[in-house]
Amino acid sequence: MTMTKDKSRLHPRNKNKGKYDLNALAKINRDLKGIIQPNKYGEDSIDFSDPRSVKILNQTLLEYYYKIDYWEFPDNNLTPPIPGRADYIHYVADLLAKDNKGKIPKGNAIKCLDIGVGASCIYPILGATEYGWNFIGSDVDPKSITSSENIVNNNPSLTGKIELRLQKSPKQIFLGVIKPDDQIDVTICNPPFHSSKEEALKGTRRKVKNLTGKNAKSPKLNFAGNQNELIFKGGEYVFIHTMIKESKAFAKNVNWFTTLVSKQSNMKGILNALEKIGAKEVKEIPMGTGNKITRVVAWRF
Repeated sequence: MTMTKDKSRLHPRNKNKGKYDLNALAKINRDLKGIIQPNKYGEDSIDFSDPRSVKILNQTLLEYYYKIDYWEFPDNNLTPPIPGRADYIHYVADLLAKDNKGKIPKGNAIKCLDIGVGASCIYPILGATEYGWNFIGSDVDPKSITSSENIVNNNPSLTGKIELRLQKSPKQIFLGVIKPDDQIDVTICNPPFHSSKEEALKGTRRKVKNLTGKNAKSPKLNFAGNQNELIFKGGEYVFIHTMIKESKAFAKNVNWFTTLVSKQSNMKGILNALEKIGAKEVKEIPMGTGNKITRVVAWRF
């Protein structure tokens, strides 16, 4: 197994790497104009602890930068922050470029699988609009599949580029989703982070306190997302180990398997598992967005 580690940076191709020009964004969304308020430094901002405000901002970012006019999904689902999600897609593009003489492959020839596409369909949206890639999006929640299908059907630029598949077994990841004749260039995944509802609530309280300085005993769950998006028995560690175990069976269907890993403390066990299963090549790609440091782990056989 060869292991390489790339240097951490905010991706240079990320359209949202600078400060938001909220006044420019507000010109295309009146709802955004109504929630702009000064932060503690007196600069224009929004209340990032308020789920509605976060959703409006990210809807506007998608419309302004990615020409996605329709992005509606239930309020109890996670609103993904666009800059961080875009970073993952750009680093995956760089990964694929290394097999293509340094040139990023674009268009329908590239097929990606998004494990846990969610109700927002965000990774397929970004991959399709930035690079023209085709996607399969899987999820264990039928309502999320329906929501993502609705988004695809209401944006002409996504027509024919994204196929949604229901994962019928919540304990399986690739099994039941990848078909025998599928040829997939790369899989992506943002795994459920928490191992229990209590842990998820604790994380949400911490997040709200970091943003507002206030303690919230019962923070709004829709700030964090619903149970399927956030919680898996055993948390991120067990989810990724299940993914690694299943990946071996699909070595001929998939070129690169990748996943986000939020907790640095999980890396040692993940790398050990990849070595034991016989991964021929493993890459750790650090990512940094705002104050958060995370990483992508990629492997292939």
